[in-house]
Formats: sequence, C-alpha cells, structure tokens
Amino acid sequence: MSGGYDRDFLRARLELPSPSATTILLDYIHFSVRFRAARKLAAIVGVNISGAELNPLAREGTWHFDDRIPREQQAGPDVYKNNAFDRGHLVRRLDPVWGDAATAKKANQDTFAFTNAAPQVDDFNQGKELWVGLEDHVLGHADAHDAKLSVFTGPVFLDDDQPYRGVQIPRKFWKIAAWTNDAKLAAVGFVLDQSPLLGKVELKKAIDQRLLEGEPPPLGPFRTFQVPIGQIADLTGLSLSRLTTADRLVSGQRELGKQPKAIQLESMQQIRL
Repeated sequence: MSGGYDRDFLRARLELPSPSATTILLDYIHFSVRFRAARKLAAIVGVNISGAELNPLAREGTWHFDDRIPREQQAGPDVYKNNAFDRGHLVRRLDPVWGDAATAKKANQDTFAFTNAAPQVDDFNQGKELWVGLEDHVLGHADAHDAKLSVFTGPVFLDDDQPYRGVQIPRKFWKIAAWTNDAKLAAVGFVLDQSPLLGKVELKKAIDQRLLEGEPPPLGPFRTFQVPIGQIADLTGLSLSRLTTADRLVSGQRELGKQPKAIQLESMQQIRL
C-alpha cells in the first residue's frame, strides 16, 4: 500500500507546506498530517486525490487515537461529547479512498484518526455544504486534465482561540486545492469562518448550560469564502509562495483590472477557477 502525501503526484512537484511551529509528521494512506501537539490538533493536512480511481465506500469507520502520539496530546472523544461539535474531518473521508480495494478500505479507516479531526459546529447549513463539496467541484474542473488534485487543509491557530475541555477551538479553517493544467500548476484557496458562532458565546458555559436545560445549543452560520492564497499565508504563517503564484482567483481578478479580494460564496457557481 502506498503511504503518505506524495509531492510528485501532480505533474508539477508540490511539497507539503511546513509550519514554523514544531509539528510531528504522520503518514497515512494517500495523505499526511503535520500534527501540532501543543494544540492537540493537526496544523496542516495534505491529500492526493485521484478522481479516476475513487472508490465510493460507505461511511464506515471507527474514530481512534494514533498510537504514534500520546493520547493526552490528541483531542479525543471527550472534546466532542454532548455538545454542538462535530469531529470535522480535515482530510475529507472519501478523498484518499482510491486504488485497489484493500488500499481504499485502509485509507477510509485512516481518515477516522483523531489526528485528522477538528471541532466544527454541527450546523449543516448552506455554508457547511459548500465547504464539504469544494473538492468535488474543483475535481470536476480538473477532470479534463489529470482528474487529480492535491489538497491542503488546516485550522487557523490564534493565541486567543477560546479554550474548551482542554483544547483551544479554531475560529476559521482554510483549504487549498491544486492541480496541473498542461503541466502548469493551478490553485485556489478557501476559508471557512465559524466565528459568527464562536465569537458570540462563551463555549463551555453557553453550550453546556443550554444542554443541561434541555435547550438546543446556539448554532451560528458558517461562512465560506474563496480567498487569495496570499491571505491564507498571512493567516497561518505558512510559506505558500508556489501556490500563491498559481492562484487562479488572483490571476483572474488582475486580468479584469481588479485588486485581488475574497469572495463570500453562496453557491459553487461563484468559484473562480
């Protein structure tokens, strides 16, 4: 079985970005995680997606700790019990599930490691649905070329992120999808913002108190944006120079004589590829 993110998967070499903060590199089937133990969450994940070989396995998997890291350094099941948080897959479950049957099955289970999860509010509104479907949308565009994508995803870590059950909860998440067009690298970047909820409530007291009182937890809107990849570099401190140069949003806006800026998405049709 093949393991880990492959920098040579596309026709243009693309390294897995590395944060300046200390992380632990963990390889899984078709994806890798740079895990930041100080935050108990992944700092960045990178996955290779082969659209022509995807295996649509049913959602069957068991959430589990990664034995390569002490359990107390991972955001485990206690973070997600009896509250409004999903175990949000950073590498989407189906993205690495390709290849022969045994490889696809192992990749599916690998995505259920707690090292690949982050707390995201369980609010399946339009914004969340947009976020979940981004890879499919970009893959459809890339299909005429290689039907291959490399996708990077991670939380935006801020020092003042709100603590909750021993974990600071990220307010925003980012995603970059990259592909090649005639061997030339192309990329697009996105940000999911759950701060409309997190900025208005004190998580532990507000959510737990409402649950104790039998009321639904306060759920706020997800907002999904397509953003210049340079903005993601600024938010995260990652070195993303190759991806910034390949940014289709920025090149398209500049061709129209516009300054690069983010677009709040309400539908896939607004995405600039």
